[in-house]
Amino acid sequence: MIIGYARVSTKQQEKDGNSLEAQEKALNEAGCSVIYKDSYTGTKANRPEFDKLLDTLGEGDTLIVSKLDRFARSTIHGATIVQQLIDKGIRVNILNMGILDNTPASKLMRNIFFAFAEYERDMIVERTQEGKAIAKTKAGYKEGRPKGYTQTQIDMALDLLGQHSYTQVEKMTKISKSTLTREQRKRKATLLVVI
Repeated sequence: MIIGYARVSTKQQEKDGNSLEAQEKALNEAGCSVIYKDSYTGTKANRPEFDKLLDTLGEGDTLIVSKLDRFARSTIHGATIVQQLIDKGIRVNILNMGILDNTPASKLMRNIFFAFAEYERDMIVERTQEGKAIAKTKAGYKEGRPKGYTQTQIDMALDLLGQHSYTQVEKMTKISKSTLTREQRKRKATLLVVI
């Protein structure tokens, strides 16, 4: 089967030539017998029609999309999906790039494509490390997520556990059960060290 996928995420894309209609036209011209369509942002993992499409595809099928960014949140994400599909014996035809399968020419193109994906990933890591290095030089820097609750709030919530269940305390304090159990374990560990 030759299956197409089209996606728009914003009203702006409708104006920029990425409309569902424009994508559908290109996919029909490329020979798609079925086209799945989503109107979700690419940064969201939940794309119901794309998930259905992945369940439908089987060995020997071809997936056609107009551009890589129609089904991938990033080059890295796209490289991963393309590799998974090829490993299952599914050809991927990205209309503005070409057919990706296990032929020598396609492997060369994929290697270049994956090299750019790796480069993008390395650049993200490098920028993150540079940002952390700069942040560490500033007064008051603390690594990790900022604490959502003060120690007083945690202590009060833990004290409530003497008369109430975790679920009741969670409702009263808006502190999650996982946070309460983690803090309870820390408290017990501290008591054992003191004893």
